[in-house]
Amino acid sequence: MGSGGLELPPGDEGHEGNSADVPPGTVSLARPMETSSIGPELDWDADAWREVRTRAQRAGRAYIWLNLVEQRLRAVVAAVLRPIYEPVHGDEWVIAAAGPAGQEWVQRAVAVREVSRRKGYLLDPADDNVLSFLTLPQLRELMVQHWPCFEPYVDDRRDVELALDELEVTRNVVSRNRALSEAVLGQAERASARLLDVLASGGDVPSSRRLPVDAVEELVGDRYADVVAVHPDRVRLLRQFPAEDIFGGARRLDAVGIGLNLLVQNFSGRRLVRLAEAGCRVRLLFLNPASSAVKRRERELGMKRGELSRAVEMNILHMRRVRSRLRDPGAFEIQVYDETPRFTAYLVDGDGSDGIAVVQSYLRRSRGMEAPVLVLRNGNRVVKPDESDTGVDSGLFPTYREEFETAWVDSRPVS
Repeated sequence: MGSGGLELPPGDEGHEGNSADVPPGTVSLARPMETSSIGPELDWDADAWREVRTRAQRAGRAYIWLNLVEQRLRAVVAAVLRPIYEPVHGDEWVIAAAGPAGQEWVQRAVAVREVSRRKGYLLDPADDNVLSFLTLPQLRELMVQHWPCFEPYVDDRRDVELALDELEVTRNVVSRNRALSEAVLGQAERASARLLDVLASGGDVPSSRRLPVDAVEELVGDRYADVVAVHPDRVRLLRQFPAEDIFGGARRLDAVGIGLNLLVQNFSGRRLVRLAEAGCRVRLLFLNPASSAVKRRERELGMKRGELSRAVEMNILHMRRVRSRLRDPGAFEIQVYDETPRFTAYLVDGDGSDGIAVVQSYLRRSRGMEAPVLVLRNGNRVVKPDESDTGVDSGLFPTYREEFETAWVDSRPVS
């Protein structure tokens, strides 16, 4: 019986909602539809998940860059304008600096600040000021209005305004959670890096000229020690990080591996000669082509007998020809080792804090071209969350550098 005293019909086949056999006084109910046929399909398929992840990744990278730029511009505006206006206007120095032209947007920032205060959105007392509530275009407007004050610190106003113009598209897309194309993201990253450089944010990593410091690397680098890039194979490495970018301009180059193809086959002998003549000291450590380790490696890779040893020997002969053209052959050393090869590593400027390294482990069934590649940056100082007072050097770079030095001592020179 129902709550109103009406009898509900049974749910078997003989008593459908519109059946003529329904007894008097009963309420007719339609049979429920199958769950799968109700309404639209709510699940995301694999393609949809792939798309939303791509959107989120791009938006996240763009947000990090925009956040860095906004914080930097805010700090520059405060450093330049506060000493001018604060002595007279006190805490309202931003309102005074905005003047009549900026009265509308600065009052809006004041209102948002008051709402944030009441609702407890101000989590850091350092943000309890009007400047923290100004948007990127408003910070730009303050800078433009007072350009004579900024001119001694910034070389070219046009560079600043062009970079901010390029960022405006990205800022609008990210703030409204719309799709961001790879091209626009790349433009935003370049504009942000240029703007941070113009505003003298001062990246103090010398190797950034060879391997630019990424915004994400700066923020979450402690999660990955000193690994700044991972590539599935050497082809993808060279597509994003050409040999000229790796080795060009090096002052020191140490390499260990089997045949060192990344250097020998992708960086011309002429360029190596110029590099060495410019003062670069080179140490190359090949696997001895006559060793039993080469024969084992040939069997692992399914190569013909002697195929790998001949390739290594050809690479060594090529490097010997390069060395013979130098005025100081002692600055270009070639040695061989007989041990089982475990990895290949190219350490560029590895004796300083600005070095980079390209490292591959040898896999049993994969040639060097097919093995995953790690790119390391030397000099990173990793601070663990529970050890904020003491820096812990936990990078991989020193490990490979030490391995190279040990192998170099145990090897013998090639005449």
